[in-house]
This record gives sequence, structure tokens and C-alpha cells, in this order.
Amino acid sequence: MISFHMTEEQEMVREAMRTFADEALRPVARDCDEESKLSEEVLAQCWDLSLVSTQLPAKFGGGDEPHSAITNAIILEELAWGDAALALAVFAPAGFAFAVLDQGTEDQQQRYLPLFCNEVYHAATLAVCEPGPTFDALRPRTVAEPEGDSFGLSGAKCFVPMSDRASHFLVVADCSGDLGAFVVPREAEGLHVSEPEKNLGLRALPTATLELERVVVPAADRLGGQAGCDVGRLVAASRTALGAVLVGLSRAVLEYAVPYAKERVAFDQAIAQKQGIAFKLADMHIETEASRWLTWKAASQLERGLDATRAAHFVRSYVADQAMWIADQGVQVLGGHGYIRENPVEMWYRNARTLGVLEGTVSV
Repeated sequence: MISFHMTEEQEMVREAMRTFADEALRPVARDCDEESKLSEEVLAQCWDLSLVSTQLPAKFGGGDEPHSAITNAIILEELAWGDAALALAVFAPAGFAFAVLDQGTEDQQQRYLPLFCNEVYHAATLAVCEPGPTFDALRPRTVAEPEGDSFGLSGAKCFVPMSDRASHFLVVADCSGDLGAFVVPREAEGLHVSEPEKNLGLRALPTATLELERVVVPAADRLGGQAGCDVGRLVAASRTALGAVLVGLSRAVLEYAVPYAKERVAFDQAIAQKQGIAFKLADMHIETEASRWLTWKAASQLERGLDATRAAHFVRSYVADQAMWIADQGVQVLGGHGYIRENPVEMWYRNARTLGVLEGTVSV
């Protein structure tokens, strides 16, 4: 039987995250964007929620709760409704931790998972995106060349989140025709982390470019060991998480535009009563709902261990396009007010534009 209803536990998680986003994230979102700086206090508050550690095994210091891609999509949507940049900062370590949990060797799990079960925020992150508009996540230009019992990594990664403090990077690379992911410590010789990037949106999220010049990585730090890992699954999980963030952002725009349209009067009539605006708002609502179902479908396939490549590709292409369209329509509904900083819609528009092009052009 197909059900679109959340479990009682998921409903509780959603309400808790929505309240947190409203009370903790939204009040600081604008200042963080203006200053291009995270709120360390809010980041610490987010880490105290134990969103990552509760889904890690108790033997590593975690809460031993099942790792649920669907629940994480729900959490990310609510956090992104508060602020997309802060949501990505909070969940950046999850991309690394859950990859090691799902596909790492026992030795890799013992070495890395306890790092995420401490009381202090610990940053380690995925490095997938590469410079260039035609970048394809499943055809990376970064290469890993076998060198005895190690690999030499060469290439570049861009828009790597939390790179200002990450202790390790999980770098996706081409490995003699196959795909692999490699744990690269920050202090590795040959690794250069650039100054923080200046982006159109997500300005509060610290990102940087990684330059790898023959970085030597022991074979023991290839995710999955000698057998390697399913990089397609890593990319699908990343795209699904991005979809959840875009859904939260889209909902934020919609929920701001609707009451504005009801209150804004032009020619003795609320603009929400004019067909040109009413139909626009209806389409924004439809696309937000459709984007959520696509994201949840991909998350469901990931949770059941199925191949989510196709579903996640739909999320990456359709949801990204629609979120950008919704943000643009939100600006249009507000008219001139959509371009000024007194309203958050211009910030959400910039965030949507940035999120939508993280992987360059859509691959077929």
C-alpha cells in the first residue's frame, strides 16, 4: 500500500524542527547573510540537537537510532524553511558521516564515526562539485592514480561546504575508469584549501575550492577499502538532500508571498484576488508539493537500499528548476518590495539561484 502520511515520530520531528527553525534560524538568517558569516552560537545549538549522532551506532558513541533518509529529508526541509545556508552548515557533516556509516569498512567506521558523537560541532564534508559549467558529478575530472598501497589524487573541487574548519574531506574521483571516494585529511601534503568563496547566495555558508596536487591517500582511506564504494549512491543521497533544502526554501517563499498578496491592495482590491497573481500562487503551491513528492520518492529508495540514481536525477533537475522559478515568482508577487532587503524574498531568490547551479548543467 502506498502512503503519503508521515509516521507519528516523523510528525513530532517535523514540528520540533519547524519550531527550532522559526525561533533560532530565521532571527539570525539576514545578519548571517549580510555579514557572510555563520552564527557560531546557533551552529552550537543545532549540534546540540544531535541530528547526526543519534543516527550513528551506540558503539561509536551515537544514539543507535536507525538512519532514515526520509526523516532526514523532513528535517532538512524544515531547517531550510528557516534558512538554507544554515541548514546546509548543520547537515554538512552528515554527508561524510553517513557515507562512512553506509559504505565504510569497519576500520573506517571506528576511526571516523566517533568524531561526530562529541558535544562540540565537528566538520567533515563531501567534496563532489568541480569547477566548470559542464561538470558531471558521475564523471569527475579529479583522478586517483594507484601508487602501490596508496593513491595519488590530482584535480580540483569547488563549493566545498564548511571548508574553513573541516578536518577531513571525502573526495570523489575517477579511479582508473571506476569511481571512488577518498578520505583526505586537511593537513595532507599537496592539498590546498582556498580562501572562502564569494557567492551570489548562501553567503553565510563558508565554502572553498580544494586544489589537489598528487595528494597521497593510503588505500585504507579509500571508502569501502579494496572493494570501493557505490559513488552513485553518494551522489544520489547528496542530490536528495539538496532537493529537501530546495523544497524548504520554496515553501518559505510561498508562505511569505500568499499573506503579502492578501494584504497588498492595488486599485481598491487585494492583489491575491487578481487572476494573474492568484494563478501564480496556485502554481507555486503545486510545484512545491510536487517537488516534495519527488524528493521523498528518492529518499524512500535510498532508505530501502534501492538504486535511487534515476529518482535523484529528477530531483536534481526538476526540483532545482522549480525552486528557482518559485523564488523568481515570489519576487514578482512582491513587485518592487521583492528587491529590497526589508523582505527576505530577495535573499531566498539568491539562495535558490546558487543551489540550482551547484552541479553546473543538468546531465542526461
